[in-house]
Amino acid sequence: MTPWYETFFANYAETYDKEPFTQGTVGEVDFVERELGFERTRRILDIGCGTGRHAIELARRGYRVTGIDLSEAQLTRAREKAAAAGVAVDFQRRNATQAHFQQEFDAAIMICEGAFSLMETDELNYAVLVHAAAALRSGAKLLFTTLNALYPLYHSVQELLNANGAGEVIDKLTFDLLTFREQAELTFTDDAGQSHTVQTNERYYTPAELRWLLNTAGFAKVDIFGGRLGQFSREHALTPNDFEMLVIAEKGED
Repeated sequence: MTPWYETFFANYAETYDKEPFTQGTVGEVDFVERELGFERTRRILDIGCGTGRHAIELARRGYRVTGIDLSEAQLTRAREKAAAAGVAVDFQRRNATQAHFQQEFDAAIMICEGAFSLMETDELNYAVLVHAAAALRSGAKLLFTTLNALYPLYHSVQELLNANGAGEVIDKLTFDLLTFREQAELTFTDDAGQSHTVQTNERYYTPAELRWLLNTAGFAKVDIFGGRLGQFSREHALTPNDFEMLVIAEKGED
């Protein structure tokens, strides 16, 4: 059975770029640059790069970027945008749950649920972190956002539903307190104007379990903050009102 996210992104590239949650790119890349000390010789891996919005902005600023994604439609759009911007990005169709790189990168990003938390099992989500660590050199940083389990624990399911609304129709939403998984029926219109309905399944994480997973995957230092669209900052302490967590993990010595 095809995972829901493959169906969703099969022909959703141009529409995806118009979504409100994709409009904070410049501010988010500003934060990435600050974390990297503005060292533009660094080679960056963008995991679940989608239409390439972060990869292209980083390339504009002089970084060498490789973007990987499972959706050929998203990658096609990314290559078109990179060509229009006059920048070179190495976009590759790859599955983030599988091994592809060994200590080749000075940093990695995975923003807006680029891969992690979308996977259908906890084991696959963990594999994303393991292979991200393998791709990085010692001391390199992984910067990513993921769903904050404190939010649904603190708020009602109805509030969660309202927070999730992004112009599409979301119905039959449930949140399982045993697995921390949100399931819903999502109806959307693709780039060709066709309507589709998929059964989504996304994993929320608590800060404590996320820290444990990252430490086990090979990251020696983990910092977690509240993730705010286009305004990433170490000054934003994580609260139950933050829908996403902003995570900065530093790889330990191999």
